[in-house]
Amino acid sequence: MRIAVLGATGMVGSRVVDEASARGRRVIALSRRSVGRTAGSPNVTPVGVDANDARAVREALAGSALHGGVDAVVLAVRTMPVDEEFLVGTTRTVLDIAAELGIRALVVGGAGALRSPDDSQLLVADNTAFVPAGIKAVAAAGVAQLRTCQSHAGADWVYLSPPAVLEPGIRTGGYRRGTDTLLIGADGRSWISAEDLAVAVVDELETPGPDQHVTVVHRGERPST
Repeated sequence: MRIAVLGATGMVGSRVVDEASARGRRVIALSRRSVGRTAGSPNVTPVGVDANDARAVREALAGSALHGGVDAVVLAVRTMPVDEEFLVGTTRTVLDIAAELGIRALVVGGAGALRSPDDSQLLVADNTAFVPAGIKAVAAAGVAQLRTCQSHAGADWVYLSPPAVLEPGIRTGGYRRGTDTLLIGADGRSWISAEDLAVAVVDELETPGPDQHVTVVHRGERPST
C-alpha cells in the first residue's frame, strides 16, 4: 500500500508518516515544508505541495516519474487560528481528486463533529462541557468538514474524529474504537496521544471498517510520559 499524507509535518500528519513507514508502507509526505521529521526514511518521499494548489495536489496523488500513484490519502491539515474556509475547501479538493483517481481518503477531523456521550442529539461542538467558548470556532470547523465529506457522494472516504483531547504523548499501540459518539476512557478521560491516533489511522487504511465516521480513545489508564 502506498499512502500520501497531506499535512505531513503537523502533529498528527508527521506521526502518521512515522507509523506507516515503520510498517514498511511507502509514504508520500506532502507539505509546504517537504523536509523535517520525514527526511531520511527510505520508505518516505517528501514532496513540497501547497494544499491550496489543487493541480499540485492532484499531480502528487496521481504520481510522477519520481514516485508512483497512491492507494490512499490521509488529510491531516489544520490552521491556527482556525480557517474554516480553507479546511472545507481543501477537504473538498482532496475528495474530488480521490474520487477521480479511485483512491481511499481518510480525513482526520475534529471531536466537535461527534455526538455527546450523554445526549445523542447534542453535538460535542455545542456541548460546553467539552467545548468552551474559546475553541467553539475550531469545533464548528470540524463539523463543517464532516458535512463536506457527507455531501460528497463520489468519494470513498472515512472521517476519523479524535477524542476531546489530542496531544503528543507515547505510542502504546492500543486504543478503543467507536463510531459517531465521543468516547470516554475507563479512567474518565476522553483523550488519546497523537502517536496512538496515528496507529488508528494506519489500521483503518489497512483494514477498513464499515463506518464512514469513526472515533477512538485511549485504552486503560492514561500513560505517563
